[in-house]
Amino acid sequence: MSTINWMTTPEEHDYAAARDYLSLLLRSSKAKSAVTALMSAPVVEFKAKDILRASRLPMLPVDNHHVKHNLKKIQDSAPYSPVLLVRGIANQDVPLIIADGYHRVCAIESLNEDLPIRCKIVNLPL
Repeated sequence: MSTINWMTTPEEHDYAAARDYLSLLLRSSKAKSAVTALMSAPVVEFKAKDILRASRLPMLPVDNHHVKHNLKKIQDSAPYSPVLLVRGIANQDVPLIIADGYHRVCAIESLNEDLPIRCKIVNLPL
């Protein structure tokens, strides 16, 4: 298995993608607040399996176009951007939100569910 060539920080377009996605779930001002917080959040690591479980999202198949693309990036040791997460609220049954990087998470999960994924995570803006 190839080593993942993690970037030290997400790419600018990842933040824009996260804002676009979060704007579907939150008011625009809350989505912008979350992305602003993500920009200054430290990079941390969580296991692939834990991110998927907390998000309640299904594992995408390896023949998914975007998952395949991400597996190729890993194989080629291309720079790999950290994932952007918004923490859910367990006692309110709100799952973790993968604001950007779902396909990256699925690609890594397909290699080994225990692999650490670099990410930034912030609390859900209330």
